[in-house]
Amino acid sequence: MKKTKYILLGLVLSLGACKTQKSGKLEFAKPDASQSIQQGDPIQLQLKFTSSDFDSVVYYIDNQVVGSKKDTVAVQVDSKNFTFGSRNISAKLYQGAKVDSASGLIYIVPQAPKEYGFEVVNKFLHDTTAYTQGLQYENGMLYESTGSGNNTITSLRRVDLKTGKVLQKKEFDSQKYFGEGMTIVGDKIVMLTWQNMEGFVLNKSDFELVKTFPYTNSKEGWGLTYDGKRLIKSDGSNKLYFLDANTQAELSSIEVYDENGKVDALNELEYIDGKIYANVYEKDIIVIINPETGAVEGRINLVGIYQHAQYDNELNGIAYDQAGKRLFITGKLWNTLFEIKMIAR
Repeated sequence: MKKTKYILLGLVLSLGACKTQKSGKLEFAKPDASQSIQQGDPIQLQLKFTSSDFDSVVYYIDNQVVGSKKDTVAVQVDSKNFTFGSRNISAKLYQGAKVDSASGLIYIVPQAPKEYGFEVVNKFLHDTTAYTQGLQYENGMLYESTGSGNNTITSLRRVDLKTGKVLQKKEFDSQKYFGEGMTIVGDKIVMLTWQNMEGFVLNKSDFELVKTFPYTNSKEGWGLTYDGKRLIKSDGSNKLYFLDANTQAELSSIEVYDENGKVDALNELEYIDGKIYANVYEKDIIVIINPETGAVEGRINLVGIYQHAQYDNELNGIAYDQAGKRLFITGKLWNTLFEIKMIAR
């Protein structure tokens, strides 16, 4: 997404696992260490009992009692009651005055998304000096924000779709600002910077700066889109932030998960027919996200769409023609902008 590769430092956790910590002699038999739990599937909680000589066992999820037994039979819990992500599980075994316990983690993930391939419907010229970060279509024009990479500059552009010609451009101080995602809100354009903790609001007509606004909980700017009521912002994590469209203040956030766990490195965004389409940084993948739950409901595999030795940078840039139902994608420094059709697999 940036001038340097996005590197995730630290401990990498597998979100599709249940890890049990022993406390005393107890540990969990269910869920086991290789099991993830898709929302809607039952959660089975059961200890590895060494004896049936006990008074009772009480099971907890996030410190809330979810069942109790006086025998060794598993407790079954409806996973629909839990949102995505990690959940603490624990159990207490009572035998007279003695209490023993076990604890661990489970991860609730969505059902597997629909898988899509693609068909190229049309090709358009794309400026190979455009290090694309944000892209939007309106009335036959593309609006594009670019970053400072590979001897390019941070800019905001209005581009003729058919010819690829840049009709209007505003350049920013690339020593200070690395341009990121943008979107159109009425007669304004809202544009992000990467690490300045600052965004811009500009006039759509003349690209003149109206004001700046600060980030708060989100520490970086990556992608931006507009759902007609709120701005939706990514920061390179698995979180999406919802912003007030008028003040740009952060209101709330959701975490994005697929059937394997967290979906990190969410990048350029586009709001299409009630769903959020997001590039995944350094992958030829677009994920389709439910904005209410954070579940990835679809996945477009775009591997092989672009092969050019001179301009081989990341896929980044999604735009949609609502009236014509046309989906456009491009990438950083690509010489082509593609109109594609999604093909269900």
